[in-house]
Amino acid sequence: MRHLLTGHELDRDSLLALLDRAAQLKREPLASRALDRRTVALVFQKPSTRTRVSFESGVVELGGHPMVLRPDDLQISRGESLRDTARVLGRHVAAVGVRGHDDGELEALAAEDQLPVFNMLTAGHHPCQALADLLTLQEAFGRVEGLRVAYVGDGNNVLRSLHDVGALAGVEVVAASPLAYTLDGVPAETDPREAVRDAHAVYTDVWISMGDEDSGSKRMALEPYRLDEALLDEAAPGAIALHCLPAHPGEEISEGLLYGHRQRIWDQAENRRHAQKAMLEWLLEVGPFA
Repeated sequence: MRHLLTGHELDRDSLLALLDRAAQLKREPLASRALDRRTVALVFQKPSTRTRVSFESGVVELGGHPMVLRPDDLQISRGESLRDTARVLGRHVAAVGVRGHDDGELEALAAEDQLPVFNMLTAGHHPCQALADLLTLQEAFGRVEGLRVAYVGDGNNVLRSLHDVGALAGVEVVAASPLAYTLDGVPAETDPREAVRDAHAVYTDVWISMGDEDSGSKRMALEPYRLDEALLDEAAPGAIALHCLPAHPGEEISEGLLYGHRQRIWDQAENRRHAQKAMLEWLLEVGPFA
């Protein structure tokens, strides 16, 4: 049984096939009925815009029914074990996605091997975002292998997945962060201009994550890492700006870049749906992945 918890479950060939399939599904959104009369449970322990909209609409386009569940909808909130929850869900739905906090909870759910489990965001990983990022790069440059992406700002789950999944596709990911906000295992510079040199894309994310809204000291530390026109000018000719959203114009990214012609940010947001549809086909071993 397949799961997608970190992205390491994919090998290079599967990842490239998934990206090609996502591009095909973007051209022909209703070409697949892989989820015909099947239900996919989507468990949201945290608020969401892009993840919820893209998964709900994507499951419908694949012919399935998205069952959105909040914590209070499940007996987990009253102490029922993940083991029992997995066994019940496995009798009713084709797969379950979780947007939550603890990577360990997701791993425990998958360990029961009752149904395919996929990660819609945890504290440590965001593989579905990375798939959309790679699809966006492939659209912009006609390839992914050999590209260099510079990430500036807070080292977080988005950076982790971009680095790890990108490496499978031959994408070099480097980061620029203050020392206090670097991410273990990801090459990092403290000088953002050095990091973006020769980069085909410069990527950023919010400085303050959900639950950390009062961290003024963090904002001050990240001020020099704002993605603006001057920083993008230091990258390779034709470089693009990327952001996984939500954005705070004037904080981690300039308003001019966010809404200007040098970005592919809104394509990224759309590409969540297409990449996730291909991922679901891969996860359930249907369509071209049968």
